[in-house]
Amino acid sequence: METSAHTLLVSLWFCILGLMLAAYVVTDGFDLGIGILSLFEPERERRDVMVESIVHVWDANETWLVVLGGGLFGAFPAAYAMLLPQLYLPLMALIAGLIMRGAAIEFRHATHRGPFWDRIFGIGSLLAAVAQGVILGRIITGLNPGTWNAVFTLFAAVGVAAGYALLGATYLIKKTSYPVEASARHWTLATLPITVVSALVLSGATLRLSLIGTERWHQHGVLAVLVALGVVAALAVAWISGSTWTGSRRAPFRAAVLLFLVSFGGLAISLFPNVVPGRLSLLDAASDDHTLVFMLIGIGVLLPVMLGYNLYQYHVFRGKVAA
Repeated sequence: METSAHTLLVSLWFCILGLMLAAYVVTDGFDLGIGILSLFEPERERRDVMVESIVHVWDANETWLVVLGGGLFGAFPAAYAMLLPQLYLPLMALIAGLIMRGAAIEFRHATHRGPFWDRIFGIGSLLAAVAQGVILGRIITGLNPGTWNAVFTLFAAVGVAAGYALLGATYLIKKTSYPVEASARHWTLATLPITVVSALVLSGATLRLSLIGTERWHQHGVLAVLVALGVVAALAVAWISGSTWTGSRRAPFRAAVLLFLVSFGGLAISLFPNVVPGRLSLLDAASDDHTLVFMLIGIGVLLPVMLGYNLYQYHVFRGKVAA
């Protein structure tokens, strides 16, 4: 039965899952991006530095994805039941990519076939990023088939991969020294326009292909908020470009994180109050109040621990990595 308390719990869980997804996209996004960029680095010594920049944090970054899956299953079981059968292939590709990355990081220094495992590391990272883009595209288009929806999903895959590469490049600017830092600045300026163009194309296509554009964006006040977020995103793009050119070491990554958070905020506002546009709302997908409250107690204990651990590990491993 729909009550104000139930609606509040559902909205709170939407925000919690959104927070965990944003944490995963930013943290695992930059190490996936570094894996993608490693495919374009021909020298083994430089690839060693790239991997060294994330070797202490990559596995903890992926814990956000595990907790997110458990939270979605418990808080919105109907959404889990609807999405999983429709997204089996990209989800299996995502898992395969993450397994390939983990195996490559462990084996690349323990075998004479280092270049082979470096390729596995890069391909696994690209596969995981593309799979996430496909999942995003399918959800925005309401899981509907069709040629234009497939093209939209393709652009989403390209955009996510390019965005992760941008995050990875800016992270390398912060964590590495010459010559890897110099390459990272070139990669930043190369991936930034691809990311921006993909975002613009996807925004325009959403207006035409998705119920998000035809219904949600036309609701009172929504478009004004999205325009404000768009202005902030444009400033973040200018910040990335300017700070990269001027030689700043920390600003490009901070600006890239801001760009991702603003974009993610726009996506969350566009989806709310639905899980899948035109198919399933949050209220229809949610568990009962007792389950939501019980899970809220558990996540209230777990979430501060995860946030604290992540912040502590970045503090411990701060500074530039040695060649």
